[in-house]
Amino acid sequence: MRVIAGERKGMPLKAVNGNTTRPTTDKVKESLFNILGPFFDGGTVLDLFAGSGGLGIEALSRGMDKAIFIEKDSKAYQNLKENIEKCRYEDVTEAYRNDATRALKLLIKREIQADLIFLDPPYAKHSYYKMVEDIIANNVVTKDGIIVCEHDNQLVLPDQMATFTKYREEKYGSTIISFYRLEEEGE
Repeated sequence: MRVIAGERKGMPLKAVNGNTTRPTTDKVKESLFNILGPFFDGGTVLDLFAGSGGLGIEALSRGMDKAIFIEKDSKAYQNLKENIEKCRYEDVTEAYRNDATRALKLLIKREIQADLIFLDPPYAKHSYYKMVEDIIANNVVTKDGIIVCEHDNQLVLPDQMATFTKYREEKYGSTIISFYRLEEEGE
């Protein structure tokens, strides 16, 4: 696992051994960021279920200003902190070892907004995708923001979540990535 592009291109990232997390492969990560637009002009990324932080760190490397990471697993959280330090992103990140549902409530209370949100829960935990509606209802995602959901190919996410529409879906083996954005009038 490594940073694919941007200011930290080629930087190796430490992943968790075992079954507790499922890192996004470099191939899928590269494709995902090519779809989003290869580089960003600032903004905040929220990486829920961050694991070792590969997606959020990639977004920082490609131009995001700030990242907020949420990870419950203690081993993954330790790797996340080491990866943030190795990439010298301590000053532009917040990392919390917390359950994503609890953390989201705290972010809502702080009125945090993100331009890009990654939602990649354990595949067996389908109920976590209901968080997208809370994210939208509480304006955690900006009006121009994008929500990216990584999920098992056995799970079909709806075309519409609140006011956000699935505008693209890509399959990579047993993984599907669904992209959501605010439905614009007249679409």
